[in-house]
Amino acid sequence: MRLTRYTDLALRAVMRLAVVDGAELLTTRQIADAVNVPYTHMAKAVAQLQHLGVVEAHRGRGGGLALSGAGRGARVGDLVRTLEADRETVVCEGTSPCPLAGACRLRRALRDAQEAFYASLDTLTVADLVASPTGPVLLALGAPPG
Repeated sequence: MRLTRYTDLALRAVMRLAVVDGAELLTTRQIADAVNVPYTHMAKAVAQLQHLGVVEAHRGRGGGLALSGAGRGARVGDLVRTLEADRETVVCEGTSPCPLAGACRLRRALRDAQEAFYASLDTLTVADLVASPTGPVLLALGAPPG
């Protein structure tokens, strides 16, 4: 199973936000710089995370982003399913549909494998992803050189 770059960026943002102190807010630019991705790509991912209620945005001076309570306890499998829009692993329809569509066992086998992939991610929460040793590394990202 291969995740889209969009899902990867969203998960990186969630992980980065999960390790900051609750009083500290980060900007989208800070997150993008810390995980070494273009700001515009990260902004799209963060907007979707806000829409999903995983990230909260605080406007104004001293504003920024924080992980919501729901975001901290979110199951990784649920996040990935939503961010990936539960894409099919094989597309059998379209302008030139597959002639095996009515009798193919591959599509079902790949769908089962995809579900197994998500199920394995369902055992993890966002908090699990940032447990040591990952958390300290995430905190060091984007920090000024010491």
